[in-house]
Amino acid sequence: MRAQDLQLCLVTDPSLCRELGLVETVMAAVEGGVTSVQLRDKEASDEALMHQARLLLQVLAPLEIPLLINDRVQVASAVAAQGVHVGRHDMSVEKVRQWVGPEMWIGFSVESPEAASRVNPSLVNYAGVGPVFSTGTKPDHLPPVGVGGLRRLVASLPVPSIAIGGIGPQHGAALMETGVEGVAVVSAICGQPNPGEAARQLRQAMKESS
Repeated sequence: MRAQDLQLCLVTDPSLCRELGLVETVMAAVEGGVTSVQLRDKEASDEALMHQARLLLQVLAPLEIPLLINDRVQVASAVAAQGVHVGRHDMSVEKVRQWVGPEMWIGFSVESPEAASRVNPSLVNYAGVGPVFSTGTKPDHLPPVGVGGLRRLVASLPVPSIAIGGIGPQHGAALMETGVEGVAVVSAICGQPNPGEAARQLRQAMKESS
């Protein structure tokens, strides 16, 4: 993985992707400008998630689009994904690094200054910062940090960061001006009738900050 792979990360949602299909949603989003994909399905068994991951790897690998697995370190390792993303309730970053080895990227969720202070750049490759805004795709999230809070957290981090949480095209320019490498979205792409067009609108909004 490279820093530019963090520009627009699609986080999948099984219910929002169901109508069009997981692979179809992801491929449409990639055609629209998504630069990495995080497979997230809290309800799926490890076996089912591995099957989903392998299907995605088959179509993403030829395009050099990295696949990350949310939370399930053992699944990420088993399918040789390019990365794994963990949060405050998941396996410790130290154990994750021992499990996956030195090459796989590790993302870590940062929701507060205290969490930011625990980010070890020798173990963590990037931080997912937020939620910036309230989001229904993760109902147990901490209070939103807002754009100002995002800027402060990003400035305190020793690794590249991406913004996450309730993000849509209308936020793109303002978020990129905080110093993030990119954004991660769920419903702004997965929940749209045309995921490819939704991704294009997000990329265009992010470019308007430059």
